[in-house]
Amino acid sequence: MNIWLVMLLGGLITFAIRFSLIYLFGKFQVPETMRKALHYVPPAVLSAIIFPELFLHDGMLNLSFDNPRLLAGLVAIAIAWFTKNTLITIIAGMVVLFLLQLFL
Repeated sequence: MNIWLVMLLGGLITFAIRFSLIYLFGKFQVPETMRKALHYVPPAVLSAIIFPELFLHDGMLNLSFDNPRLLAGLVAIAIAWFTKNTLITIIAGMVVLFLLQLFL
């Protein structure tokens, strides 16, 4: 029962924090400089999540062709560049990673 209470409270706190920011942005005039800076937050966060998974293996930098995650990431980047479709990019990257892990 405690785990459900923790999950419920955590969800409510997360919702309250996000909702308060959305509510405040509707009430106050946000400076243009801040709006431009906030535009770069999602790519920065996504990069911070993805790049260590692509480049690090067992805590060490791995830029070799034996790194299936790096190769799948490069394929996903190429597919994203040409198709501009997020879903196709994710599916293709996952399929390539699965195949590389299967055969390497």
